[in-house]
Amino acid sequence: MSNLHSYVDKKVCIITADSRTLVGKLLSCDQTTNLVLSQTVERVVRDPDDNEPSEEIPLGLYLVRGDNVCLVGLVDEPLDESINWKAVKGSAIGGIKHI
Repeated sequence: MSNLHSYVDKKVCIITADSRTLVGKLLSCDQTTNLVLSQTVERVVRDPDDNEPSEEIPLGLYLVRGDNVCLVGLVDEPLDESINWKAVKGSAIGGIKHI
């Protein structure tokens, strides 16, 4: 978990157990991977067959419980800002199944 402390104050992308994609500035984290983000948006990428554009839903200050975190990665900010996220299409990431 200590590796995430180097991500504090940086823009990160989080994939959750229910397959949501969250992007925001990491403010804090703890030993159980609870994460606090600011300026958070949820990216909803539509299926290629869907006529609706993909969207970014602003969430603001956001807490993600550690047991819901599947992936945390640094965002390449210049690359991220160059992408028109409304035009991005793709297949959904499946959620995890608890047995």
